[in-house]
Amino acid sequence: MALIEYDEYKQRLRDLGPELEKLSAALDMDSARAEARKLEDETAQDGFWNDLERSQKVQQRLKQLQNKIARQDKLVTEWQDLTALCEMGQEAEDEELLEELKSGFQTLEEKIEESRMATLLSGEYDGHSAILTFHAGAGGTEAQDWAQMLYRMYTRWTERHGFTYQIMDYQDGDTAGIKSADILIEGENAYGFLKGENGVHRLVRISPFDASGRRQTSFSAVEVVPDIPDTSADFEIKPDDYEMQVYRSSGAGGQHINKTSSAVRLIHKATGIVVACQTERSQLQNKENCLRMLRSKLVEIKEREHLDKIEDIKGDQKEIGWGSQIRSYVFMPYTLVKDHRTGYGRRSRRLHQRLSVCSRHRRVGRQQGRQYVKNLPKNEVFRQSKNPTAQRWGFVLLFRRLRRSSRSERYRRSS
Repeated sequence: MALIEYDEYKQRLRDLGPELEKLSAALDMDSARAEARKLEDETAQDGFWNDLERSQKVQQRLKQLQNKIARQDKLVTEWQDLTALCEMGQEAEDEELLEELKSGFQTLEEKIEESRMATLLSGEYDGHSAILTFHAGAGGTEAQDWAQMLYRMYTRWTERHGFTYQIMDYQDGDTAGIKSADILIEGENAYGFLKGENGVHRLVRISPFDASGRRQTSFSAVEVVPDIPDTSADFEIKPDDYEMQVYRSSGAGGQHINKTSSAVRLIHKATGIVVACQTERSQLQNKENCLRMLRSKLVEIKEREHLDKIEDIKGDQKEIGWGSQIRSYVFMPYTLVKDHRTGYGRRSRRLHQRLSVCSRHRRVGRQQGRQYVKNLPKNEVFRQSKNPTAQRWGFVLLFRRLRRSSRSERYRRSS
């Protein structure tokens, strides 16, 4: 039996060889290696660190290329190791190596699928970093807490997938959660992976802020735009195109942050887009971050609407409430995550198992309870059962039978 499984995995590993070659060609690994060598030679030149801004961009690009090359090389190395492991196990007929081969092959398939997904991100800005904006909608404190939950969910996703994030703006809620937040997620294909998350997200749960323990529905919006560098030739933002407002930052930060007007808010006159930043101590740095976010949002709207002039852009702003959600997260009365754009939903498997066990336990308990009551005389004390549900249902059914017998006895006497 083990030899048959080894032959099967050997053939499956042999079929993965051409797939890895096609994947390397789709990712254009030869160009990536050539560009990485060119950037490494540039970093070794004299005077490279004289231009700090240029050197930082080169280092960031070099790191992205090195990570891309390392991921592909790791896939090839794992495929070679699994092939050697399969041959060793087939010769020794070792079942322990077979289990290791199965788990390793499954992991390799998942990694190849992730890399294949990256080849599908062929949009104009899919390879850029992403700027995520969170807004609390209808629901009050519950919605602000839901916005913070989304913020935590996406930052954890960023950490698990090897990206880095930087907080651009953060406003705490009145009681709990956040009112709004802006984060910059840096990494290759960050916008391509996250652009589908743009929209309104709905949460249904028992509110921890309601003393009556009622079910509450909350809404929060997530906006995803690509990070456009300052050297972008799409268009130029002139000082006359926006209105700049300065104010004092809020929250913790010491004596300086709350005593100077370091926070900046920019309002684009043509579209009405508002961006703000208060995380930096310097007003100039906050303004640069605001211009960065404004440029990204305008480019994203321009791409979505397929318009050539900024003056003709009309942003499609939907209400953060009923009817506009793209995804629902339901925790009461069942557990379900459903995407309303595709209709795909997924329930909790553990919850389904627990519900099936409970329903089966209740059904068996009813049957055993009916059987116990049927075999009991009227005046006999009900026996204890190992099944507490059967015991409870047995008492209920016994009480119902005694009540029916007493009713029939009273009816005979009255007649």
